Amino acid sequence: MLSGSLCASFKDVEHSCQQCGTTVEDGRPFCPQCRAPQINVLVAVPYSGIVTGSNRESDGISPETVNDGPFDPPAPLGNAIDSGTAVRAALKAGALGIVIGAIPLIGIPLTGALAVFFYRRRSGSVVSAALGAQLGGAAGFVVFAFGALLVITIIGLHAQQQCVDMMTTTFQKLGADTSDPNLQVRIRDVFTPSGQALAFFITVVPASIGGMLASLFFRPRTPRG
Repeated sequence: MLSGSLCASFKDVEHSCQQCGTTVEDGRPFCPQCRAPQINVLVAVPYSGIVTGSNRESDGISPETVNDGPFDPPAPLGNAIDSGTAVRAALKAGALGIVIGAIPLIGIPLTGALAVFFYRRRSGSVVSAALGAQLGGAAGFVVFAFGALLVITIIGLHAQQQCVDMMTTTFQKLGADTSDPNLQVRIRDVFTPSGQALAFFITVVPASIGGMLASLFFRPRTPRG
């Protein structure tokens, strides 16, 4: 049995047979001459609801939830810090900062900028100014911690005077006036708590500033127009 229901209707044949042209009486199912059927058969298609794709409700989609406009990309996620990546970036930049930190004026800020660069390259996320300052400060703290550990080791070995003499010789090679009493005081202050507090300030703060500036530099530019 066919899935659809068959509806047969006998339409009046008021003219000749379409097959042979013989006049056919009204209501006769076949032509008396050529036996051609004179019945119009209409097949009623079962009502299956709504054609897929023609109505949004057929697919369980509410018309209010369909966006007919251009595709809008999802909003960027919050700038949550990846702790593991941040630690590795700070350590790597701090290790390099032990060397490049000796460059006058730009060495320590560059160390902070490297921390942001390493973090961004690893995580692929945009770094905010606050996060950049944290990464830069962490890299600067690594530099400070290395120097503080070195000072503690020298004090433990009672080798302060040998280090003072070595630093004095280095400053002489750089053209500094080592006979200046203030310079001698600064050199000896390296092995004091106040000297270490100053070392903390001149490493962590400039590195934080370098990290903040790097985050602004690496931020994606908004296209104009």
